[in-house]
Amino acid sequence: MTDYITSHLWLVWTLACVLALILEMSTGTFYLLCFAVGAAVSIVFSLLAVPLWLQVLIFAVASIASILLVRPMLMKRIHPEKYSRMSNADALIGREGTVIEPITASSPGYVKIDGDEWKAIGKDGATFQKGDHVTVVHRESIIVTVKQAG
Repeated sequence: MTDYITSHLWLVWTLACVLALILEMSTGTFYLLCFAVGAAVSIVFSLLAVPLWLQVLIFAVASIASILLVRPMLMKRIHPEKYSRMSNADALIGREGTVIEPITASSPGYVKIDGDEWKAIGKDGATFQKGDHVTVVHRESIIVTVKQAG
């Protein structure tokens, strides 16, 4: 039996590849897909009669390379909203703050958001008094546009 397995290692790698693909379908993390890629690469080398120790090494290298190179690209394509990055200033949109200097239609005021002070204008010319709670709806340069919170 051992002789059969060693002479048909491609079959072992094929079973490992198929098993990893089946398990990947139940997890959806793409980690097992990377191991399936490693097993698929090992199938090719087992058909070329490469020694077992080298096949295992190739499997490990191909799997790790897939995890480091292929998986991040797949995750960015499948879940772009999760992996998009906002600048710190753009992350202000949707945050709430408190007016510390009144905002009028004719002159901007200041709001405090997470401990930082920002020059602010009211959305559609809205006015706010000191102490009002506001939400940031837009940012242009160093000026945020705010609306009534809630």
